[in-house]
Amino acid sequence: MSITAADELTGMQKASAAVALTLQEMRYYARPGMTTGELDRFGEKILAKFGARSAPRLTYNFPGCTCISLNKEIAHGIPHNGKVMQEGDLVNIDVSAELNGFWSDNGGSFVLGEDIHHYQPLVDASKDILKKAIFHIKNDVKISDIGYLMESTAKRSGYTVIRNLTGHGIGRSLHEAPTSIANYRQRFNRERFRKNAVVAVETFISTASNMAVSLQDGWTLVGNRGGYVAQHEHTIVVTDDTPIILTEMNGIWDEENI
Repeated sequence: MSITAADELTGMQKASAAVALTLQEMRYYARPGMTTGELDRFGEKILAKFGARSAPRLTYNFPGCTCISLNKEIAHGIPHNGKVMQEGDLVNIDVSAELNGFWSDNGGSFVLGEDIHHYQPLVDASKDILKKAIFHIKNDVKISDIGYLMESTAKRSGYTVIRNLTGHGIGRSLHEAPTSIANYRQRFNRERFRKNAVVAVETFISTASNMAVSLQDGWTLVGNRGGYVAQHEHTIVVTDDTPIILTEMNGIWDEENI
């Protein structure tokens, strides 16, 4: 969507606060020995306190309130009472929701407890790439140029990117135009970021794979070449200068909250 009135910005701010604070509280709450089903139910209660409704459930009838992916799962992991999180796991939580007709989306990967498997450098690279990308986004910047920035920065750090998962427009529904804010330069994409547009920008930084493939459950995505992937996401409003980061309060950039 494009913000055209003050009440639209207010609506997006409220929806974004709901998903951002839910993500933050879920990250605080997660602990070794807990199932992803329990963590998801905790998140659902927080969203309900805001009056917000799960976006993946509303849009796709996803079998969970939030997406929780562990270790080699990239995205769309189904919360389950039989899936137990362990010390040192690479955990990704993606929270998106609708509130009073406005939709917002955010997510983040983190290491649960002690980094015994050495995932933290990957997590840090993903966070840094997202920050670098977002602070280069402004009116009239080519979307493909931001993709090139993300991919080239990842390569310099020894990583690849997942090419078939992208950021997207958002606001009045979960996925809107622009439909593809990729982590690499799409040479034939002539679209540009436009002032007042609301977009969800996200990284998919990988140790080995470059494409996501579905498991037999029809939801969970893993890499085509194995390895691990870190994802971080913010919903922003494009301006002539520094974007308005609507989900900034989720704390994914704060070292003390990782």
